[in-house]
Amino acid sequence: MRLLTISLLSLAWGCLAWAQNASLTQGNTISTEGLVANSTRFNTILRVDNGTYGPPVEEVHYFYKYWPIGIAVSSTSRIFVCYTRGEYDYTVAEVNSSTTETPYPSAGLNLPSDALNTTFNGIDFGSANSTGLISVQALYITPAQNASGRPETLWLLDTGRPTIQSASTGSYSMPYAQPGGPKVVGVNLSNNTVYTTYTFPSTVHYPDSYMNDVRFDLRPGREVAYIVDSSNEGRNGFIMLNLTDGSSWRRLTQHPSVLRTYNALPSYQGHPFYYRNPGMSLGHQQEGLDGIQISPDGNHIYYSPLTSQNLYRVPTANLLLQDSQSTLAEQAASNNVSWLGQRGGEANGFEGDSNGLVYMLMPTHNAVYYYDPGDLQVHGFIRDPRVLWPDSASIGEDGYFYVIINQLPYQDEWNDGVNLRTLPGAILRAKLINGGSKIMSLL
Repeated sequence: MRLLTISLLSLAWGCLAWAQNASLTQGNTISTEGLVANSTRFNTILRVDNGTYGPPVEEVHYFYKYWPIGIAVSSTSRIFVCYTRGEYDYTVAEVNSSTTETPYPSAGLNLPSDALNTTFNGIDFGSANSTGLISVQALYITPAQNASGRPETLWLLDTGRPTIQSASTGSYSMPYAQPGGPKVVGVNLSNNTVYTTYTFPSTVHYPDSYMNDVRFDLRPGREVAYIVDSSNEGRNGFIMLNLTDGSSWRRLTQHPSVLRTYNALPSYQGHPFYYRNPGMSLGHQQEGLDGIQISPDGNHIYYSPLTSQNLYRVPTANLLLQDSQSTLAEQAASNNVSWLGQRGGEANGFEGDSNGLVYMLMPTHNAVYYYDPGDLQVHGFIRDPRVLWPDSASIGEDGYFYVIINQLPYQDEWNDGVNLRTLPGAILRAKLINGGSKIMSLL
């Protein structure tokens, strides 16, 4: 009778546990699938993590030559990618088949690898070439504007700072930027030609700055680009670029919300990760401010450092206010930063859809999450074992979420000079939820 009581009690607890799991599933969208039977051990059934959830993930393109970092998808589903480089032959390309890409806008506009940097008094500097492409970190496409006549534009964010490797130690570093090298380039997608270029003074883009990502508000009276400075060795913050007169300024430089978490130790594919640059001491990821996304009404910028669990927001009005307009501009911006809570992990790049959802690439979870301003919560969008370092994303007018996969933690620069990556890299995509699409309201 006692044995029967224990068995019934165990069964009751098992049913309760399953009910709790089912309830958890409904509240947090955690899959209850993935049960493994073990016929050799008391016919036990254990719940396992199958590593997936969300809408189906499709494989769109494979990279067999270079490892990509940025992506943008046009209104006609043309796909453009970029590569940060040291020895690569080009830094921007257009996908022209399922396995190949071609330099864009032309091979000639991509500077040759031997022209990317120079040396002054023993100090390495990136090229000051303001017309050739040096090392493009990010891409973004804005739709055509009938009122202003601005064409559908592919924007290229050129850091002007290629990667170089020391011949003596094997360590990797970036040369300092020279004025002219860091730039924002606009390409007319209707004729594939450059129609505008913006550069920055050294008082705005410092020699050790590193422009990581960009978002645009092209409405009359705004005409502005919001740029992330995520420098590992410099001063993190936002750079604003006036697209009308070319002026630029900074905001929230070294604010606590844009700084990296000191000695953060992430895990990738279940392994604790340290930064192992050959010839240098054991280290940690240094990158600060990384992800950026503008709200569909243009009133807020969402952002976070890479090595942080936290999500922040700041009114664009505070980023647009210049010191010449108010001596309290920086103080006001600092006071108006909002902490939106933790998000459940470290996040890389951001994207946003027409519903106002802020998508965050989560390399520590092989996933993409999103923050919903409506319910003030973070949710899972997709998770898949193929999502090995989601580096950047682009939402197309077709309602798909496109994401670059490049296995970044396996690169030789982070693993004592040993390249652990396995070709190919990839572009994956998944259909957005709730009819979401590209933001078209900031024109």
